[in-house]
Amino acid sequence: MKVLLTGASSFTGYWFARALCDAGFHVVAPLRASVDNYREGVRAERVRRLGEVAEIVGDSPFGSERFQELSKAGGFDLLCHHAARVGDYRSADFDITGALAENTHNLRCVLDILGKGGLRGLILTGSVFEQDEGAGEQPLVAFSPYGLSKGLTADVVAHRCREIGLSHGKFVIPNPFGPLEEPRFCAYLMRTWKKGEVARVNTPDYIRDNIHVSLLATSYAKFTERVRTGVGGKLNPSGYIESQGAFASRFAAAMRARLNLACDLELGIQTDFSEPMMRVNTDAATRYVEGWDEMQAWDEVASAYAV
Repeated sequence: MKVLLTGASSFTGYWFARALCDAGFHVVAPLRASVDNYREGVRAERVRRLGEVAEIVGDSPFGSERFQELSKAGGFDLLCHHAARVGDYRSADFDITGALAENTHNLRCVLDILGKGGLRGLILTGSVFEQDEGAGEQPLVAFSPYGLSKGLTADVVAHRCREIGLSHGKFVIPNPFGPLEEPRFCAYLMRTWKKGEVARVNTPDYIRDNIHVSLLATSYAKFTERVRTGVGGKLNPSGYIESQGAFASRFAAAMRARLNLACDLELGIQTDFSEPMMRVNTDAATRYVEGWDEMQAWDEVASAYAV
């Protein structure tokens, strides 16, 4: 089976490519820029490793002429559309319409080309921070303009797929963590602990859904097979549903046991409630996949941060 996977240089994108390869798919990964542009940082390392599990095609942003030429090569069973404009995803000035246009650029044309080559289905990646996704306090509003752009993208993609009768599915991501992630919450914790300092959690009361990226990727590969057979639908895989304070404590215990660090935490008194108190996914990922090893996943996280 042959998969066209966009967004494979991202944290989750790389892990999706790896899981698809392990599941027996031939993965073709078009990137926005040329491979030579990825020279520094964690994204460069992901692209380097991506070459071991996928066929990389540079300078091929979604919907571009080069992307369309790649699509004309034919033989793709699935389009896994994981790429999306992210930028400063927390900014109130995030360009919603610009992101929607980029995420769906020439979508109708792309689907027509791929359809002539035997396309069986499309999977779009969504976010639990979109409007009307996951579970939590009502109404389920978008967390940000970025989240809103993702929800609108899903609406457009679903419409285009229905137009041509194409099987399509939506895979909704919560809060993934693991090796090769961007320097966000977990990276802050490890950076602080390595200096022998106490890490502070300023928003310990938020209820979130943190998931090992390996579990997320394994779920993605299985869902991909489901869409390929024409089932479609949606999957909202969940991991650890708990407060951010509880997750930080869980993370600390796992790293303390493996890295011989104190991993001290201070849970602050939360004063910022600008986001919904609770937003989580609804499908327990460990019930959806078989053979995933939680202890091995924690070992991999520790190894990644040990260097």
